Amino acid sequence: MKVKIAIDAMGGDFGPEPIVKGTIAALKHYRFEPILVGKKEEILPLIPGGFKDKISIVEAEDVIAMSDAATDALKRKESSIYKAVDLVRNGEADGVVSAGHSGATMSVATLRLGRLKHVLRPALVTLMPNKNKKRTVLLDVGANVDCKPEHLAQFAVMGSCYAHDMWAITLPTVGLLANGEEETKGNDVTKGAFQKLRGMEGFVGNVEGRDIFNGSVDVVVCDGFIGNLVLKSSEGVASTITHLIKDYIRKSPIAITGALLMRKVFKLLKKELDYAEVGGAPLIGVKGCTIVSHGKSNSKAIKNAIKQAIDFVDTGVNVHIERALDATAK
Repeated sequence: MKVKIAIDAMGGDFGPEPIVKGTIAALKHYRFEPILVGKKEEILPLIPGGFKDKISIVEAEDVIAMSDAATDALKRKESSIYKAVDLVRNGEADGVVSAGHSGATMSVATLRLGRLKHVLRPALVTLMPNKNKKRTVLLDVGANVDCKPEHLAQFAVMGSCYAHDMWAITLPTVGLLANGEEETKGNDVTKGAFQKLRGMEGFVGNVEGRDIFNGSVDVVVCDGFIGNLVLKSSEGVASTITHLIKDYIRKSPIAITGALLMRKVFKLLKKELDYAEVGGAPLIGVKGCTIVSHGKSNSKAIKNAIKQAIDFVDTGVNVHIERALDATAK
């Protein structure tokens, strides 16, 4: 039976075109049933004739703008994100992908789908590149600005389950992000979380920011305020380094010669730093599957976000999370 994915066709910064193109690209590679949610008169002309019978469209006249308050989405039942999430709630879809207002997506998904058993708060996950040519699971990166120690402890469990199921890591190592590796480092929340995580299988203790990128741990846990700062700072650093490299190359004839020889290396580096390669951030801890994509997502990012949603559903990570939290609750 094919996985059914509801896709918010209207939410991205560039309208439905890259979202429809990404959906079609995904159909060429993966087995699933897409349901595009949005304005039919704008979506239908973008679908090539050979794909019209493979894509369902659910009409939604309203679109949550990036400037709207996240809480507004809960009142706007005719919006594309609300209707897309409700398809999952009603069992008509297994997961939802949206490049729209991230706050609105998380609010609607959390309140309409509900939390998994034992989950106090859902967390937003992102995958950071590391020097081992793999990805480090980082959570939370924006769903929860203020956290308690028990929230971080649950994030550690959920992140470990995600790394195990999605990346086939037998026993993921988990680190708690702090301003030093010593047990005494951190604020009151991280110190409290450390005590709750003591003895957890795979927990290695405190880690520092550099450990996100050096591949020393598989999962790094923090609150959404810190996580979002790390994510946005990393994007800024990557962009600046890319700009500086290009600038130095342009100014130096010797560097130009070297750049021609290093073209493949630069291409691989760009791929590692490109958010489109990941596709989106799953909101773990809610029922069903919710993938939050970047507002500037291109068709490649949407394709990869859909692949993430398919894999999330197929692996059964939600069942694993519930079992793991059930064991810690006893």
